Amino acid sequence: MSSRSAAPEKRPGFFAQLRSLYTFTKAEFSWLPWMLIAIAVVAVGLGVLVGFLIPPVAVWSIILWGFTGLMLGVLGAMISLTRLSSRAMYKKLDGMPGASGHVLSTSLGRNWVASEMPVGVNPKTQDAVYRVIGRGGVVIVAEGARGRLTRLVNDEKMKVQRVASGVPIQVIYVGHGEGDVSIDKLSSTIKSLPKKVDRTTMAAVVKRVDSVSQSVTSLPIPKGIDPTRARAPRPR
Repeated sequence: MSSRSAAPEKRPGFFAQLRSLYTFTKAEFSWLPWMLIAIAVVAVGLGVLVGFLIPPVAVWSIILWGFTGLMLGVLGAMISLTRLSSRAMYKKLDGMPGASGHVLSTSLGRNWVASEMPVGVNPKTQDAVYRVIGRGGVVIVAEGARGRLTRLVNDEKMKVQRVASGVPIQVIYVGHGEGDVSIDKLSSTIKSLPKKVDRTTMAAVVKRVDSVSQSVTSLPIPKGIDPTRARAPRPR
């Protein structure tokens, strides 16, 4: 008998993903249902009001404008849900070991090369450093207490300088202290760095740095819903 190939894993549908996103967000913001209902009701009310203000005033016109308001209200509710889910995700990740790796690997896009795993870690304290390479140069992201991160940061800077001399190196500390960057602003802070190297140099730096790097896998990486990939439905 010929063996049948295993069927590919079926991905959850749109409504299943939407329900998961709603459940995830509501766990952090209990007032979420009331906000979504309020957005829909206000949108319908505005639509009906427009129906009364624009002649000719007729039942069919009021119903049409009310339905249009409902569709816009649903769209607005989905956009609000997506944004709130991002806030909920960062709220859950804040302070968790490995949170920076999760954000770096999912939120930077193609212009930056980052690994979900740290390139340096203290197994006792779980302080860690991550490395990101892009048009803005090399960014070392430090997660943990500043005082304990000095050695890890310096080791990584020396490693990069040996193989990528002249490439700018930035150090970002993730936290809530003076000069730190909060986890929810980590991605935007890196993306806002001015472009200092061209694509050819960037590719060469990635290869050189990877050749002297060792993978570190001792930190748990938080998993869960990634609201940055959610899409609000469009009315047909």
